[in-house]
Amino acid sequence: MTEPVTSTEARAPWVARAVPYLPLGLIAALGASLAYVVRLPCRTGGWNDQVTTYTNFCYTDIYPLYFDRALDTQNPYFAAVPFDKQVEYPVVLGEVMQVFAWIARALSPDKVVQAVRFYDLTVILLGLCLVAGVLLMAAVAGPARRWDPLWYAISPAVVLAAYINWDLVAGALSMGMLLAWKRERQVAAGVLLGLAIATKFYPLMFVGALFLLTWRTGRWRPFLETMGAAVAAWILVNVPFMVFAWDGWRRFYVFSQERGVDWGSPWLFFQNKGWPILGETDVSTLGMVSLAIMCLGIAVLTLGAPQRPRLAQICFLALAAFMMTNKVWSPQFVLWLVPFAVLARPNWRPLALWQLAEVWYFVAIWLYLLSQPPLERDDLGIGDDTYFTAVWGRIITIGIMMAFVVRDILRPEKDVVRATGVDDQTGGVFDGAPDRFTLASLNR
Repeated sequence: MTEPVTSTEARAPWVARAVPYLPLGLIAALGASLAYVVRLPCRTGGWNDQVTTYTNFCYTDIYPLYFDRALDTQNPYFAAVPFDKQVEYPVVLGEVMQVFAWIARALSPDKVVQAVRFYDLTVILLGLCLVAGVLLMAAVAGPARRWDPLWYAISPAVVLAAYINWDLVAGALSMGMLLAWKRERQVAAGVLLGLAIATKFYPLMFVGALFLLTWRTGRWRPFLETMGAAVAAWILVNVPFMVFAWDGWRRFYVFSQERGVDWGSPWLFFQNKGWPILGETDVSTLGMVSLAIMCLGIAVLTLGAPQRPRLAQICFLALAAFMMTNKVWSPQFVLWLVPFAVLARPNWRPLALWQLAEVWYFVAIWLYLLSQPPLERDDLGIGDDTYFTAVWGRIITIGIMMAFVVRDILRPEKDVVRATGVDDQTGGVFDGAPDRFTLASLNR
């Protein structure tokens, strides 16, 4: 007679698989906690004074937007406020803000207390998103590279930038998308991709990476299934707001189009220094043209490389190109790139150099704002030239990492991930797939 399997025995395989992830989860929780500690000087009242906020390096968008976007009285997108006071984020983030604003209002009648509760609730969500993103990234990286996500869990740049804005929500969705693609769950990957794009716009760059590798491998059906699910998910969460709150919904897109050059962008340097063409031409045009040129280069690289590039490598190059050519490059954008930079090339030296540059930029931007109007505290802040060393530090160090990734693509024997015997740990249907089209095939 066969003995019955106990519930403990039935759970054992799941527990055994989960145990290796426990240390990473705990370290990510530590990183999330440290990020909260970094902002304690503001959390205890410093937000009400810009000088205190900048000198303590504890700025966040979460607290002031509770008041400035009328979350203390109204709902995002439906608020009866001037157009420029509507929530300037895609709908998933707008609804996250709305839910936490409802809870904050229910917890206290005092507006200031509500804003603090709104911040605390948001931080809990963002901390959970960081932990989830790290664990998902570990599953994506695979057993041979399971500890690589430590760069995401607790690197100084991540800790400093974690709670400036809501970017970690999109990060968790993006890692979930990558894991679903890896496991060839095309519909799930598409749904998560659509939700990620409806959270922050940058995951749209991953569509290009998937398309290029699909073109090379000829695996069109999985790609089309994923894109169909992504479009359906995006439509599902967006259409209700497009129909019932058109002005509020379109605020994000109008703001993105009309926004001028802003902090962190190399275009700001060119404008500040009065460079011909680069400092005088419309920034939207310059950004689009330069991004198109870089994307064309990535396409040629993907289709012309001697061996098919890994998905994470192309995602990293595409996302880095998007950031380097953008009109604004906020400190929290580092959260977008860290997971893909690590998956693309988990070599500690260039990563550490880049992280140092990101930390310097994080410090420099707040010191620079101290010296700008309306504060104009030159005794506390830094000037243009010092600030732009931080801007170019990020550009140069990311450029170095991109160069190494390009080299790994052109010389696959240099790729430390493939050195472990895997082809593409994130590739899903691309993993081990033969080429169906390359630039070399055009000459046959």
